[in-house]
Amino acid sequence: MAVYSMTGYATAQQSGAATPAASDSGPSVGVEIRSVNSRFLDLAFKLPEELRATEPALRELLTQTLKRGKVEVRAWFENRQDATSRAPSSAELQRLLATQDAIRAWLPQAPALTVADVMELTARQARLPDDMHDRVTELTRHVITQLIEARGREGTRLSAMLSDRVAQLRTLAAAAGPLIPQLVNQQRQRFLDRWNEALGADGNGAIASSDAARDRALAEATAFAIRIDVAEELTRLSSHLDEIDRLLSRGGEVGKRLDFLIQELHREANTLGSKSSSLELTRISVDMKVLIEQMREQVQNLE
Repeated sequence: MAVYSMTGYATAQQSGAATPAASDSGPSVGVEIRSVNSRFLDLAFKLPEELRATEPALRELLTQTLKRGKVEVRAWFENRQDATSRAPSSAELQRLLATQDAIRAWLPQAPALTVADVMELTARQARLPDDMHDRVTELTRHVITQLIEARGREGTRLSAMLSDRVAQLRTLAAAAGPLIPQLVNQQRQRFLDRWNEALGADGNGAIASSDAARDRALAEATAFAIRIDVAEELTRLSSHLDEIDRLLSRGGEVGKRLDFLIQELHREANTLGSKSSSLELTRISVDMKVLIEQMREQVQNLE
C-alpha cells in the first residue's frame, strides 16, 4: 500500500453536454480541488448558488476517499452560448419590471435597470440542464481520482526522503556506539595518572599506593561510565527507526503514528546530547536533531 501526502491539486473541465448524443451547446462544467495538511479532514466548498444542492453528494464522495487534510472544492459552469444572442421573454421582462417597481417604491433613488442588467439577470435565470448536478458529481469523482494520484506521487517522494534520513540516523548511531568504551578507558587512565602523580611515593609504598590508585581509578571510571552510558538510548532509537521503516513499507494512514515516533526520536537525541562528554558525541547528537527536525516537517504532510 502506498504512502499518501495530504498536499495535492487536481482540476478538470467538461465542455458541452454530458453525452455525445446531446446538444454540444450546453454549459461547460469545471471542478477544482486543492488540499493541504491538517490534523483532521476539513472540507470547504465554493459553489455557485445554482450548484449548491450538489454539495451533500460531493461531501460524501470526499469523505469516502480522503481521511485527512484541509480540502477546498470549487465548481463552476459557463454557458457557451452568448447570452446576448437570446432575447428575454415577455414573462421575464414583466417579472423584472414588477421587481424594479416594488424596490423603487421603497427606494425612490434606486437607479433603473439597464439593458445590460436585464440581459445578465435573464441569463442567470435560465434553467440549468436536468443532468447538471449529475455531471458535476461525476466530474468531481474524476477529479478526486486525479487528486489521490497526485497525493500518492507526493507521498512516494516524502517516503523516499524519510527512508534516506532513517539511513543517516542509523549511520550516526553506529558511530556513537564505539565512542563510549573509548571515553571510559580514557577517563580511567586519566584518573590513574592523576592518582599516581598525587601519591608521588616509591618502593613498597608506591606499589601499595599504585594498587589503591588503580582501584580508585576503576571505581571512578565505573561511575563515569554509568553517567555517560547511552546504550539504552541507542537501543530505543534503533527500535524507533525499525518501526518507521515498517510503517513506510506498509503504507496507508501512517502520518499520526510517524509523528509520535518522531517525537520519541527527538527525545532520545536530546538525552544523547545531555550525556555527551566529548565534542564528537555532541556533534552526533546535533546532526541527529537536524535530521529528525527535517523528518518532522515532512511527516506532518502525510495522511
